[in-house]
Amino acid sequence: MTTVIKAPGEAAAERAGGSGRTGERENRRSEGTVLNVFSHGFLAVWAILIVLPLVWLALGSFKTDAQIGGSALSWPSNWHFDAFSRAWDKGIGDYFANTLIVMVFSVPLTMLFGSMAAYVLARYPFRGNRLTYYFFVSGAMFPVFLALVPLFFMVKRLDMLNSYQGLILVYVAYSMPFTVFFMHSFFRTLPTAVHEAAVIDGASHTRIFFQVMLPMAKPGLISVGIFNVLGQWNQYILPAVLMQPQDSSDPERYMLTQGLVQLQYQMGYETDLPVLFAGVTIAMIPMLVVYLSFQRQIQAGLTSATIK
Repeated sequence: MTTVIKAPGEAAAERAGGSGRTGERENRRSEGTVLNVFSHGFLAVWAILIVLPLVWLALGSFKTDAQIGGSALSWPSNWHFDAFSRAWDKGIGDYFANTLIVMVFSVPLTMLFGSMAAYVLARYPFRGNRLTYYFFVSGAMFPVFLALVPLFFMVKRLDMLNSYQGLILVYVAYSMPFTVFFMHSFFRTLPTAVHEAAVIDGASHTRIFFQVMLPMAKPGLISVGIFNVLGQWNQYILPAVLMQPQDSSDPERYMLTQGLVQLQYQMGYETDLPVLFAGVTIAMIPMLVVYLSFQRQIQAGLTSATIK
């Protein structure tokens, strides 16, 4: 056994170095604690700012006008459910049905066409590939307000104003840039070996897309699909421009966001705030259910591309 005798200066230097490393670890730990406290505090404040208005709207649906005017933040003394039936009878049910009819077609078509375009741009190199990709992505950089006038005249020329099919096509075109951008990045992360194995087995391009690549992209499809549902459900400016009756014989096909505004106009000088709150609550509940039901899938879809 060999004993190493160190000089006093060397031993002191080692002790100083050890204490220095310990001090660095303590400083990093304290910095991490401060950062965690700040981030959690910010998230808590943000959650309160989001949740409190929703709770206020929901509670207002069960109050009377006198209770809302007396104390907006108070708990309902008596739970009145008739505001929901009155809101439904005043047209919320029809607006709800119109919105569902449009989205049953617009969301699947957006996902289908967006995924197909993103897959081709991500997996098949050809001349003009990047230019086509940037053309799609550039659509997300321009606000929809800039295209309202030409869009109105284009839909009018196609004789699709105040029609479900016209709004469906506009919704699909409106949601395509984000869908292509999101799914393009996701398809690029999928393993190339699986695609090559399918090609060697003799599978066609259509079969490879629908039976091999598309199931592998399920997390990304769910995530971008939820974003499209939320965006199209809450869209107001496009229905307000395109879904207006053109004459007295043209029926009203208002979307839910339009219907809430119409519900406010119908009141006139009357005050029936519980009905308006009930209408907003009816419009809000489906999106809350969708988001809370697919919360884990959304997080998995957003993180899977980075992990891969």
